[in-house]
Order: sequence, then C-alpha cells, then structure tokens
Amino acid sequence: MTETATFGGGCFWCTEAALKELDGVHEVTSGYAGGHKDNPTYKEVCRETTGHAEVVQVEYDPAKLSYEKLLEVFFMIHDPTTLNRQGPDVGSQYRSIVLYHDDAQKQAVEAFIEGLESEGVYDDDIVTEVEPLDTFWEAEEYHQDYYEKNPADGYCQFNADPKIRKVREKFAEQVKPADD
Repeated sequence: MTETATFGGGCFWCTEAALKELDGVHEVTSGYAGGHKDNPTYKEVCRETTGHAEVVQVEYDPAKLSYEKLLEVFFMIHDPTTLNRQGPDVGSQYRSIVLYHDDAQKQAVEAFIEGLESEGVYDDDIVTEVEPLDTFWEAEEYHQDYYEKNPADGYCQFNADPKIRKVREKFAEQVKPADD
C-alpha cells in the first residue's frame, strides 16, 4: 500500500530527481497545483496567470519511508525562506509549498515547520505555504523524468546535481540501492 505527498520547492525537475533517490519512493510525477486554472500548460504557469506552482507528487511506501522523512529531505533540498524564488528561478510558480492530502499530513507539516523555527534552523522566516491539495495537474510528458533523460543539461548539472548529492550524503541510509 502506498501513500502520496505533494511538494513544490522550485523547479520540479530538480525536486523530482532528488526525491527519486529515496528508497521507498515508487514514483515521482512533475505537475502543477495550488492555483485556480484547470489543466494549465507549462507556458501558462510560467506566465504566472494560473496561480499554480511547479510541484511533484510522490508515491511512496510508508513502511519504508515516513512522511516526516520526506519532509526532512524536502526542506533540506530547497530554501523554504525565499518567497517565490529558488536559486536562479524567480516567480510564484517556484514558491515553497506543501499540499497536504489529509489532516495527518497537515498536522505533520505544521509540526515540522514549527520544529524548524523553534530550533532556529534558518536565519530567516520560513515562507512555505501549507495548503490542502485541490487538484494535481500532471505536467507535459517532456517534463517527466527530465533529469534522467537530460543528465548533461547545464541547468540540471548546476541545480539538480547538488540536490542529489545532498540526498546521497545526508540520507545515505535512505537512498535506493544502486541496482534500482
């Protein structure tokens, strides 16, 4: 039995690639959520007319990987203190957002953020939005598995590679075996 989590932390190519490293993750799908337009296109989302963020939907096995561990990885691979920006990517579609699927996820993410703030993990305030998931719109096919299909892409090397390295180093016990 699997569960689903939805996160937005900048470009979905990078978030997808980093989260796919985790043992217990079955599938990561890039898409759009958190806005008001049905079936948005990438161009519309980039024009910031839809209200949507670039997000990933993660299907995972909670017996192998807890939601709290996913939160830990998610908050480590992006900067939750920058409003509508992650690295070189600027715009509301790159905002930090957790879209919860049920009350348990809502409580978990709120407690997680409260813990980060009380521990003073970041110098600046966390601006991550915590909202219920209304609808997840799958991104166009060319966005799916983008890093796997384009590992030599300059954007991927500069932005996704460091996130993947962080996951492999800081969560080595949770990384998929090499043969997966």
